[in-house]
Amino acid sequence: MSERVITYAEAVREAIGQAMEADDRVFMLGEDIGVYGGAFGVSGDLYHRFGAERIRDTPISELGIVGAAVGAAMAGMRPIVEIQFSDFTNQAMDQIVNQAAKIHFMLGGAATVPMVLRAPLGSGTGAAAQHSQSLEAWFAHVPGLKVVMPSTPEDAKGLLLAAIDDPNPVIVLEHKLLYRTSGHVPEEAFRTPLATTAVRRTGRDITIVATGVMVSRALEAAETLAADGIEVSVVDPRSLSPLDDAPILDDVSRTGRALLVQEAPGHVGFTAEIAARITESPAIYRLLAPIKRLSGLNAPIPYAPQLEKASVPQVDGIVEAARTMMKES
Repeated sequence: MSERVITYAEAVREAIGQAMEADDRVFMLGEDIGVYGGAFGVSGDLYHRFGAERIRDTPISELGIVGAAVGAAMAGMRPIVEIQFSDFTNQAMDQIVNQAAKIHFMLGGAATVPMVLRAPLGSGTGAAAQHSQSLEAWFAHVPGLKVVMPSTPEDAKGLLLAAIDDPNPVIVLEHKLLYRTSGHVPEEAFRTPLATTAVRRTGRDITIVATGVMVSRALEAAETLAADGIEVSVVDPRSLSPLDDAPILDDVSRTGRALLVQEAPGHVGFTAEIAARITESPAIYRLLAPIKRLSGLNAPIPYAPQLEKASVPQVDGIVEAARTMMKES
């Protein structure tokens, strides 16, 4: 593996550039991705490298953008859609849910939709309630969509390249706070297989299953807990649909405790699916304590920085939840 260190945003940009160099069918479309370089600077210099035909700056119309991408994908192209904020997918849900996700099935396999939709999600930037949501459970609920949430720069590149290769529509959800984080990323155009769960840390006492930015917070909490003699595993599903649940169930069976951490509100959240899978498997007979979910508040994300931070799990909250689990079991 390369020892080169780049940012999450650079890893995404590199993946897109390598895919476009390798395959003329790959192109990107979205708002302000051209000369401006993208709302979060992800597209960067791609416009100058590949030109306006392949880095297509679009009007402000998410419904039109995704509809154009669905049509292009059906015609043999491999479009990459960038939606400025995942919240704005609301404007394109008919194309995502009723068209992209269902065309292959409804046409009896005669057509495919090899489309990637990238969207920044999550809080932490002061963007308030309409620009800070975590909507991954919406997409994971829809048959026909694949959904990934890369938590590291390496996965941001590897999962995106795998998504571009896939014949199905793939939603790639990138947490905004991760764009400036750095990590080791190989230079070659490698693929991280979709539907594979990663075990980021192994411990004997508690299994923490976390998604997105919560993975790095869980790892930080694990260091604090280790000083108290509590050793935790940190498991990162990274692919929400399809979900590779075997590593999760195996680790929970070993530790006997499951702490499920997400930024999204807990009500009907994605970690409820993980909790259900644990209870429906033999892992339930190995539990030493009830499954615990740590989620965002069931409320819109506030604008005020201190309220925004208080509305979603932080490192100290993960530490306290783990300590409580150990005391109660």
